[in-house]
Amino acid sequence: MRVGKKTRVGVVVESNTSKTVQVRVYRAKKERIIGKNISVYSNYAVHDQNEEAKISDLIEIEECRPVSKTKKWKVKRIITKSVGESIELKDELEALKPAQKLEEKKEKGV
Repeated sequence: MRVGKKTRVGVVVESNTSKTVQVRVYRAKKERIIGKNISVYSNYAVHDQNEEAKISDLIEIEECRPVSKTKKWKVKRIITKSVGESIELKDELEALKPAQKLEEKKEKGV
C-alpha cells in the first residue's frame, strides 16, 4: 500500500496551451550490459491552474486524478524561477545602446 502521492522534479520545456505545461524529468538509468549510467528523460503534461510556470522554471509536480486524456500530474510548487525575462530585457537594452551613442554624438556636434 502506497502512502502519499508520487512527486517528480523537472524543467518546464513548453507552455503554449492554457493551464498546461510540458515538464521534462531527468533520471539516471544504469545500462544493463555495459553498466554505464545513462541520462534518460520523460515528458509529462502537467496541469498549472494559476498559469505561473514559465519555460525553464524548475518545478515539483505531483500525481493527481486525471484532468484530461494526457494530464495526470499537477504543479505542486515552483522551486526556482527562470531568468529568461531579464535576459530578453538585457538584449533589448544592448540593441538600444548604439542608437543612444549616435544621439550623443549628434548633440556634441551641434
